Amino acid sequence: MSQAPSPGDPLAGLPSQSEIAELILRGRPHRDTYAGWQHYRANRGRLVPPPLLTPGQWRSVPAARRTGYDLYRRMTNVNLPLQRTPMQEKVTRLIRRRLNGNTLKQDDPTLAGIMVSGWGNYGKTATVCSAVAAFEDQWLQLHDFLIPGAVAGTVDLHAPVVYVSTPVTATPKSTCVSILNFFRADFRRSATLPELVRLVADSLRDHGVKVLVLDDISRLRMHRADDQDVLDLIRAFMSLDVTLILTGVNIPATGLLREAKWDKATAQWVMPQLESTRIHGLEVTQTEHRFELVELDRFRYITDDQIRAFLNHLRGIEVHLRLLNAKKGMLTDGVMPEYLMRRTGGVVGLLGRLIEDGAQEAMDSGREVLDEDLLDEIVLRRDDMTEAPDEPVLPATPPSSRRPSRAKRRPRNTVFDDRGPLAAEDRTG
Repeated sequence: MSQAPSPGDPLAGLPSQSEIAELILRGRPHRDTYAGWQHYRANRGRLVPPPLLTPGQWRSVPAARRTGYDLYRRMTNVNLPLQRTPMQEKVTRLIRRRLNGNTLKQDDPTLAGIMVSGWGNYGKTATVCSAVAAFEDQWLQLHDFLIPGAVAGTVDLHAPVVYVSTPVTATPKSTCVSILNFFRADFRRSATLPELVRLVADSLRDHGVKVLVLDDISRLRMHRADDQDVLDLIRAFMSLDVTLILTGVNIPATGLLREAKWDKATAQWVMPQLESTRIHGLEVTQTEHRFELVELDRFRYITDDQIRAFLNHLRGIEVHLRLLNAKKGMLTDGVMPEYLMRRTGGVVGLLGRLIEDGAQEAMDSGREVLDEDLLDEIVLRRDDMTEAPDEPVLPATPPSSRRPSRAKRRPRNTVFDDRGPLAAEDRTG
């Protein structure tokens, strides 16, 4: 929450310009390392907006402090808070329920996991990371920040949550290396796959890991043998007393769970029966049976509840912004909600980008307010995937393979052809 400016000093409590510069220039470790994840967990949502000044109060501030104030509110305007939305709450509730249940299990050899799917800019990574970070806060407090059952004298880091990104060209070895690199673990580069898998299992156990988040899992494509091997490796991880949470763009279309279909009644993805089940009477594979696939949706603007949820989100953004000429209802009055919905399609990431870019333009131009005329100047690229339909659509079945037709050959040059005596007489006649 912002601090109310005091009558004597409207910027009382504001960090100094050097402190603000240090906050901006200070490097952040990558989230896919232990240090980076702990930095994210400890600092998420801690940016406190500066006091909200009127244009008159701003002009009364000394020039030096005014520069620092403008820099700090610019940083505030481009770091919109992660808000609770119906879509985010749906995913968060599932993660919370699954983690609470899995951590209480005693004899289950394989823990159920979660797959979070959605189109680009829907906030999948932000939602999952926020939910598992909150779980880690509670888990650490529950065990007094110690690993339950830790051996006396050891110095293993307690890491209830591990966050890694699926390698671009994933192989079982590179996936294991990504997990080991999270802990900066020492291992031989020439280690065999069984050795790496054993090291990963030992690291997950020794560090007290309860959640393993594999982001960008949609990089896997089941037509590649290496990617199929990575999926087999993921199946092996499910038996290590760790809850797996996989996130990716349009997971049903990747083949990880075969050609899933969207069920209107349950608003969830449903996996059809395996061919092996029809032929051999076998049960579905452990991967499909143990993972629950949840779809992270965008904002809608049809029913009263959907409109109310979108307006509440806009109010949260409006309260956070720091523009000198901003007024209450800047984003929620008149036709502005419909305008923002039309520009962004209700996609959280695109909405945030439009507002953030618009706030910078408002400060640079001196207008210090967001309106349709200003936002019209912001170019916002939207591809076909942004225009997500009411029901998620899988890519169409590729056409049957046919031999491509040969390219039409260029005609042969006949200028120097000998057309015979008759042709010669015609030319000279």
